[in-house]
Amino acid sequence: MAKGLYKLPDLKYGYSDLEPYISEEQLRIHHDKHHQAYVTNANSLIEMMDKARKEGTDFDYKASAKALTFNLGGHVLHDYFWWEMTPESNASKEAVGELSEMIKDNFGSFERFKKEFTQVASSVEGSGWAALTFCNDTKRLMIMQIEKHNVNIVPDYPILMALDVWEHAYYIDYKNDRGKFIGGFWNIINWEEIDKYFKKIQK
Repeated sequence: MAKGLYKLPDLKYGYSDLEPYISEEQLRIHHDKHHQAYVTNANSLIEMMDKARKEGTDFDYKASAKALTFNLGGHVLHDYFWWEMTPESNASKEAVGELSEMIKDNFGSFERFKKEFTQVASSVEGSGWAALTFCNDTKRLMIMQIEKHNVNIVPDYPILMALDVWEHAYYIDYKNDRGKFIGGFWNIINWEEIDKYFKKIQK
């Protein structure tokens, strides 16, 4: 069976379609440069490992495994980030469907969930993410604070929504005002798509 490599996903909207919350320049650099770098680095590591295994040679196993999880984590999290957003004209202001009911059951209200998620995203130290996840065992929604791309992730908890709060995600548009970027993000979330995915990942 042929073994493939990773590819940068296409955006399902135009580069200027998320304005005024994410500018065309910001989106182009974030998607085409930063995300592409994680894909390129992951593929280079995989190709290096394949070559070493074929030739029977060694490589730095610890450093390579760590670098691979970092770059693959970046690739996967950015995949979520791109598909969960939509132009403001298509976005709803809060969750819909089964996910909406689960949020209200778990957090008390959508506004309470929004407050908690915003605080988690705002308080990431340095570079990282905030992510909404779901535990199939307890049927609970959880909010994770992810350092970098691969630290503090709860194993086997599928991610429903991820917000990138690395500076490269917002610095062109908002400079160091992370809070303003997070506030804008709430206007371009595709809750219908996230609800469809929520239904899919439930066992």
